[in-house]
Order: sequence, then C-alpha cells, then structure tokens
Amino acid sequence: MDSDIILAGGGLANGLIALRLAQLRPEVRVTIVESGAVIGGNHTWSSFASDLTPEQVEWTAPLFRYHWDRYEVRFPSATRQLEAGYRSATSELLAAAVARALPPERVMTAVPIVAMTPTSVTLADQRVLVAGATIDGRGQGPTKALDLRWQKFLGQEVELAEPHGLTGPIIMDATVPQFDGYRFVYTLPFGPRHVLIEDTYFSDGNDLSPDLLRRHLADYAASQGWTITRVIREEKGILPLGIGGDIDAFWDEAAAAGEAGVPRVGLRAGMFHPVTGYSFPDAVRMADLIAALPVLDAATIYRAAREHSVAAWRARGMYRLLNRMLFLAAHDEERRHVLQRFYEHNDALVGRFYAARPVLKDWMRILSGKPPIPPMRALGTLIKYEMGKV
Repeated sequence: MDSDIILAGGGLANGLIALRLAQLRPEVRVTIVESGAVIGGNHTWSSFASDLTPEQVEWTAPLFRYHWDRYEVRFPSATRQLEAGYRSATSELLAAAVARALPPERVMTAVPIVAMTPTSVTLADQRVLVAGATIDGRGQGPTKALDLRWQKFLGQEVELAEPHGLTGPIIMDATVPQFDGYRFVYTLPFGPRHVLIEDTYFSDGNDLSPDLLRRHLADYAASQGWTITRVIREEKGILPLGIGGDIDAFWDEAAAAGEAGVPRVGLRAGMFHPVTGYSFPDAVRMADLIAALPVLDAATIYRAAREHSVAAWRARGMYRLLNRMLFLAAHDEERRHVLQRFYEHNDALVGRFYAARPVLKDWMRILSGKPPIPPMRALGTLIKYEMGKV
C-alpha cells in the first residue's frame, strides 16, 4: 500500500490532521495506524468558544456533539456564571469523520507500532510501511526534559432518574473536599437527565485510583440530589501540565530513542495548555499548519512541527510560572484559593487566558492585588526552582 503520509497513532491530533488533509489536500494519500481497537479511543475533548477562529469552528463542527452558551464555576465563597461558549467533541464523532475521509484500507486499528523513522513505520508483526513522511501522534511519552505535573480524572456518563436542572457545564465545582492537590468536579449536561460527571485533580502524582473516584462520583451525585439509574460509559485520563523544562531537549530525546527527525504532534510534541491540559485547540492549529505546508516531505513537516511546538512552549512561560506557584509554593487549601481568585477576573480576560492569547494587561491583573500565597514564600520557591533546589 503506497502512502504519502503515515500517521502513527489514531488519537485526536492525527485524526484532525487526517481530516484537514482530506479537506484541503485530497490528493495526498494518508494512512492512519492505531494500536487501539478504534480511532479516537474513549474520550471527550472540550474547548472554549474563544479558543478557535471562525474557520476552525467551521471545519471541526462535525466533531462537536454538544454546545452551550455559558458555563459555571463554583467555589466555597462564590458561584459564578460566565457568558462564554463551550463545546465538547467526542471520540465517536472523530472516528466517524475519519471513516468518511479515508478509504477503509487506510484506517488500520489494533495494530501496534514498534519503531519509526521519518519515512517508515515498523509494526509489531514486523511489517514495514513506507511513506514520504511519517507523523508521530501516539500521545504523551516518557520524558526527562519537561518538568510535568498532572491533571487526572475519572468520569462517568450517566442517566438520572429526574432532570438535573443544569443550563450549562460546571467546569469547576471546587466546593468538594480537597486532597491530592487541587480537586474539583467537572459536569457536562448532555440532556435533561443525561450528564457526564468527572472527579478531577491537579496533582503532583500521576497515579489514579478508579474505585475511589467512582465512590466520589456517587457521593457527588447524591449531594446534588441526583439518583443515577444507569452508567452509560466511563472514561479516565492523566494529562500533563507544565511547570518547566527544556523544549529543545524534549524534541532531541527522540534521537536517543532511535527516532531522529520523526515529526511529532499532539501531546507527543508538548502541545497542550500548560494550566488546563486542554489539547483540542493546539491539535486544530497543528492540523491547519501541516495541511498548509507547500511540501509534505518528512523534513519539511518535522521542521514546521518542531518550530511551532517550540514557539508555543516559549510563549507560555508565564503559564508555567503560575503552575510553579500552584504546585510548589501553595499549600493545601491555598491551591483552591489560587483558582478562586483567578475567577474574580472578567469574562474577556478569562477567555484570553484559556485561549493562550493573553495581553500584558491580563498578566498585570492576574499578578496584582492581595496574593493567595504569602509573597516571600512564593518568591523564595521561584528562586529555588530556578537554582534547581526544588
């Protein structure tokens, strides 16, 4: 089977690249190889209305099953509704879109990959697929170059006995007991009695205890007066959050793994929002970038993907500084205070922050006022971190 591009991994980033190439460059022969049973896995990907351009909203529209005009946050001292759009895409719709865009023989699932070069993919059964270029989108891998913390969660999509009464998502309900970092419950209303509930943590560790989180979800539903009659499905995830690191060294790690010059995308390329862990907007931007390249050989794609990843990482340094404050300087209950104080800002600032397009005045407002962490402790922690003593 001849291919111009082989996409290693059938997750969000490569799925979007396959779709954008099919839309803009239908002559390009794309093959996607996924180790799991289905394209996209079992995920819900959300984004804020301000994250995408109108054109990006248009071409990704088939992936969004749910739309809301506003969302809510809840903290012990305040509840707030933000008049900002929010959307959720599903892995089922991504898989369906890829199936429409590519011939069946070019969508390979349940096929593990054991090695890659810029122009070849070696499968677990020792078959070697060759193309003009390969792109590695197999998700977050081990790294010593990036200093990461984690957003981890377990969610259940459930049916309730009675209507839940929600008019939009609750993207943070931090009124719940705090432990293992900063904890909140995330809720997406999919129908009057149909809701996704996730028990979520911003944590130092990437361990997950599914049984414990299931009990938390049951307790939370009961606290809201909800009776769960059926669990429709369950999803869980451990997403990276950045506090520091060397992005160039991160890219160079691939050479030591025998994959020098292989283009990388998605979490494999460090493309995620440092504070929220959201990856959908970055994946859309990378798909647009690659589909617009004048030449789609391995060297051109590698150079473009690396430059884009490095530029994004460097532009988001202030986000990682905030994460150092949250994860290293804040103690226990202070972590919740950090997030609660952030949501005192206006809707426009919050939107720019989530879209990774803040202006200088936004940072001045975020860092001004009475700090939720004692200033000397915060400053001392930041200095120690730069000196490598934290």
